[in-house]
Order: sequence, then structure tokens, then C-alpha cells
Amino acid sequence: MGGATLYIETIGSKLGKSLNTTGRMGEVMKESTSISHTYADKFLQMLDGGENKALRDEGMHMHIPEGATPKDGPSAGCAMTTSLLSYALNKPVRNNVAMTGEITLTGKVLPVGGIKEKTIAAKRSGIDTIILPVDNRKDFEELPDYIQEGITVHYADYYRDVYDIAFGDDPVL
Repeated sequence: MGGATLYIETIGSKLGKSLNTTGRMGEVMKESTSISHTYADKFLQMLDGGENKALRDEGMHMHIPEGATPKDGPSAGCAMTTSLLSYALNKPVRNNVAMTGEITLTGKVLPVGGIKEKTIAAKRSGIDTIILPVDNRKDFEELPDYIQEGITVHYADYYRDVYDIAFGDDPVL
């Protein structure tokens, strides 16, 4: 029947110089937010040579507004990293893109499960572009044509691949 789309929001907060998270996240997702925060800061420093200190010196609040549904699983790291960078750069993410994939401290995008359900959920939300881990290529290619129809898929090996697509331009690396 398909999965659900998970939205992630990040805004500035005057509640200290750390990342506050809310939204019924389980332990695995809390760990993902920490990894995403660390990697996003590193990536941001690579983009601008260390000038932007938003992820280091400012307080932020990341919320995953999915009501009372508990969420846990290692598949939102790319989306969390993108949300943090969107905040730090004051730059919106393309509104027609969805993504999945866990991220490591070095920016490697790891494969996830549920590609069929995630693709269906994206289509139900009006998304026409999805970013999947490169190691999930076979999972997408094995989906029936009617699920693949109308979807442009990009595969990410490292987070830079995600960034290029999500923000619609190339970083200065």
C-alpha cells in the first residue's frame, strides 16, 4: 500500500548553541540526527572554507512533524543533513524532490529498505524526483513500471551527490 512521507524542518533557536530535536524519534533516529549534524557542519565548512558557522555557533531546532506516529530506522540521514544545510545556507530545497538514505560521518550514503513503499509515498505526495542510495539501484529497477512511471531517480554514493540535486546547483568543491 505504500509508506508515508516524512517531513523534516529545521529553524534557528535561541535556546542555546546546540541542536534540539522533537517528533517522537526513536534511538536510531536520534543517533542519525547527531551524525547528520556533525557531517552537515563538516560539509558546510568544505563549501565555504569555514566562514559559515551557523551549525557550530547557533542554536537550531529540528522537528519531524508526524503527529503521534513513532519513527525509528536508519533512513533519514540524508534528509536531516539537507534540512540542516538548508537552514545554515538560508536556501530552500527543491520542492519536487524526496530522498532516502542513511549517512556516515564521512558522507557515504548507505542503502535502506522499503524502496517500493518510499517511492509510492513520494508519488502520493506529488514528488517527481527522488534520490536513492546508489546501492538501492537494483531495488528501484525491479519495481513495476507503473510505480516507476513519472519519477526521475538519481542515485547518491556520497552526500555531495544529494546536495547537487536537492539544491539544484553544484557546490564549490
